[in-house]
Amino acid sequence: MSNSATQPDNHFELSAKDQRNNIWRLTLAQALAGANAVVVYATGAIIGSMLAPSAVLATLPISIFVVGMAVCILPAGVISERYGRRATFLVGTIAGVLVGLLSMCAMIAESFWLFCFAMLFGGAYAAVVLSFRFAATDGVPAKRKPQALSLVMGGGVAAGVVGPQLVTHTMELWPTHLYAATFLVQALVAALAAIILMGVRLPKPTTVKLSGGRPLATIIKQPAFIAAATCGAVSYMLMNFLMTAAPLAMHMHGHSHADANLGLQWHVIAMYAPSFFTGSIISRFGAAKISLLGLLLTGISTIIGLGGIDVAHFWWMLILLGIGWNFGFLGASAWVLECHTPEEKNRVQSLNDFIVFGLMAIGSFSSGAILGVYGWNMVLWVSLAPLVLTAIAFFAIGKRS
Repeated sequence: MSNSATQPDNHFELSAKDQRNNIWRLTLAQALAGANAVVVYATGAIIGSMLAPSAVLATLPISIFVVGMAVCILPAGVISERYGRRATFLVGTIAGVLVGLLSMCAMIAESFWLFCFAMLFGGAYAAVVLSFRFAATDGVPAKRKPQALSLVMGGGVAAGVVGPQLVTHTMELWPTHLYAATFLVQALVAALAAIILMGVRLPKPTTVKLSGGRPLATIIKQPAFIAAATCGAVSYMLMNFLMTAAPLAMHMHGHSHADANLGLQWHVIAMYAPSFFTGSIISRFGAAKISLLGLLLTGISTIIGLGGIDVAHFWWMLILLGIGWNFGFLGASAWVLECHTPEEKNRVQSLNDFIVFGLMAIGSFSSGAILGVYGWNMVLWVSLAPLVLTAIAFFAIGKRS
């Protein structure tokens, strides 16, 4: 499923020094700004249960966070295309600071709906942060793009540590307003990430880049793009679907909060730690094969979950789910890079992420409801359906291409 449309972009290539500078700055920014999402996932449902007028609405803030990602990714792509990625980073920083300040105000006022509103900005910030992986490939030779992309995603390992520690050490700093200090510090972290991003040097949009390229309708009809977008969307949706339900399922089966938190911690590490070598694997074996391997590992993780309800079953399911997400999502992201020319990159990349986050939003809204009504095993069985449908789609696409 290769694509012949991709063209060399040597005329956009940055110096080796600028390439290294960008990768390390974006990796560090990923570690700091990526903690935004970790803070939301660590506190969203808890705060929801504290402030929501009904227990049914407890997970609504997290779902709105995901919707914010889907809604904001296309406008972010337009800004990048017209004004450059640094302009998008600035807009993302504003959203990152706002989510912290508005959430702090929501905790002080004990306002559930203000907290939900803040989560829209949190989703917008998360959408921009995920664009760091594509920004790292700008001006980089084609053979090094997978490594650049995966190294930046490796910053998520630190985000997985920074986020929980930020919550743990700040949640009670303002005793009369639980978590208010957490979100104030989160806003400061977003501002610190912005300072680091100011040193990123990226190719600026030109008239040729703004007007060149094929129509988007032509690009998205490519079998390679369809396969890459499907793989990335299913990988992310299933990861979020199962990760959201697993901690509550552990509590429902009598496991402790400590066991659930430790499982999530190892899940986050498993999501990002492979990034330090995933790029090399993609370069050697190809993005398509690694994407499919990620989906296979996700399926195996589901089978492990169906094998029992002991702590070990949950932990191994979450760890393998994280590794499967890493291979599936990064493989798909590298695959998308093969589907467009330099002139088309912002439109194609933002459309891909819109598809990913849109499907992820559906999974976010449905996960808790299925768990509450039908139980953990049904969540696992339902997660197998997208994998089967994706496998069928790949066979169909393979025959056409």
